[in-house]
Amino acid sequence: MTPQPPPDESAPDTQLSEATPSTRDPEPVDGSGTARGVSRRGLLGAAGAGVAGLGLGAAGMAYQDRQSAGAAPAPHPVDRAYPFYGDHQAGIVTPAQDRLHFAAFDVITTDRDELISLLRDWTAAAARMTQGRDAGELGATSGSYDAPPDDTGEAIGLPPSGLTLTFGFGPGLFRQDGKDRFGLADRQPKALRRLPHFPADKLDPARSDGDLCVQACADDPQVAVHAIRNLARIAFGRASVRWSQLGFGRTSSTSTAQATPRNLFGFKDGTANLKAEEPATVDEHVWVPTGADPAADWLAGGSYLVARRINMTIETWDRQSLREQEAVIGRSKAEGAPLSGGSEFSEPDFALLGRGDLPLIAKNSHVALVHPDANDGARMLRRGYNFVDGSTGLGRLDAGLFFLAYVVDPRTHFIPIQTKIGVGDALSEYLQHTGSALFAVPPGVKLGEYVGQSLFA
Repeated sequence: MTPQPPPDESAPDTQLSEATPSTRDPEPVDGSGTARGVSRRGLLGAAGAGVAGLGLGAAGMAYQDRQSAGAAPAPHPVDRAYPFYGDHQAGIVTPAQDRLHFAAFDVITTDRDELISLLRDWTAAAARMTQGRDAGELGATSGSYDAPPDDTGEAIGLPPSGLTLTFGFGPGLFRQDGKDRFGLADRQPKALRRLPHFPADKLDPARSDGDLCVQACADDPQVAVHAIRNLARIAFGRASVRWSQLGFGRTSSTSTAQATPRNLFGFKDGTANLKAEEPATVDEHVWVPTGADPAADWLAGGSYLVARRINMTIETWDRQSLREQEAVIGRSKAEGAPLSGGSEFSEPDFALLGRGDLPLIAKNSHVALVHPDANDGARMLRRGYNFVDGSTGLGRLDAGLFFLAYVVDPRTHFIPIQTKIGVGDALSEYLQHTGSALFAVPPGVKLGEYVGQSLFA
């Protein structure tokens, strides 16, 4: 393995924007920003030939091949490392990665200090793992031989893979059955309430809500799973996983550098999504402004995260004609262009009439109902993913869209839209919402602080 040069300490992570990856090999940091621990790549050399038995993913093997070549490796997506510290949490306007592991937690401790301790520990681990390091200071193969390692080890040898970890707080963290659990009730944002039951919802309580959430996005699924696994391990005795969701094939692009992906219905998804290169628009529709809620000033610079598990009746959809599919969506399947004409990014013309003096884009099409012009200009920053969780008892795929959206206020930017499409959207015939949650996502973490520190100040 070719020795790595020491990191350039003159270029700390805090000077990088959330959307700007670092491809250097920084030292691991704990919650105070101190460089400590053993490099995961260093451990790879110590493991020797035994590493081959760990079943490394293709991304990790490709990474090792490039490193062993001796010359400076060409830039590759798996080499990206996004800074954990910054004004906003990473994983929101960060260019959407290919893989997701999302987890919602129930807080089981009743001690406020233990809750704060958990957030401190999570912060330290997240700061390390997002830079391609082990979750703990000792790592997966060091420390006492008679004690459990402080990292689970399945990511040994894998690069950062663009890992981002985004944390959120659910309504239950503030009040549970009317009880102020941790002295936070008077700081609960007015908009942070359990989402209502929308038309056609068939929610599974075991896949809904939660006191805390962690969104792990990466370009290698094993890196994302490793992150959630270790955060769950660290939380033992203080919080437990309520539900989780794996996702693949992002269904939205959050950067103009990314092509529009497709969902499991085969259509381009997220053509009109907010992009990181539109900072003024992102400020208006994503980040909570100062003074928006005097009781929740700690949330300024943060956002609200809507999570919805949406099952698709794929087998029924697959039996529809192409004409019917395009009419339901309001766009062409090939190019993603609006049915009123043009290219993918052409603005839809909802007034343009076709045969029989009917609108070329049906009024009950998905595009017509969710367009900002039909929703007082409200827009969302979507970061959804496809999922396939095996099959149902009826032999159908348990598959669909795990919808994730960041909004400035769910009362204006999600609830009215979802209420409308629940009763009037032609696409709803092929969807069933089975999971639902809302979280307040605090602003970014400053070096030496922990996630959500301003809430407990």
